[in-house]
Amino acid sequence: MNYKPQGVCSREIQFEVIDNKVTQVRFTGGCSGNTQGVSRLIEGMDIDEAIRRLDGIHCGPRPTSCPDQLARALKQYKAQNA
Repeated sequence: MNYKPQGVCSREIQFEVIDNKVTQVRFTGGCSGNTQGVSRLIEGMDIDEAIRRLDGIHCGPRPTSCPDQLARALKQYKAQNA
């Protein structure tokens, strides 16, 4: 799935879900080290656990963050594939 985040530096988030596990997470733009870290940490994680851990994280004064945007993308994926 391709997701266009809002309110953050990254311009796109790509990921796949296989057997309810998050895989192949790639961010375009954003803070490279942080987005790579998030991607590696949730690789193979259950989609619901990833949402639980990432949802609501803020970046400084922003009301969202790249991890929060990934949680929103995963929620959208679940809604579309229910």
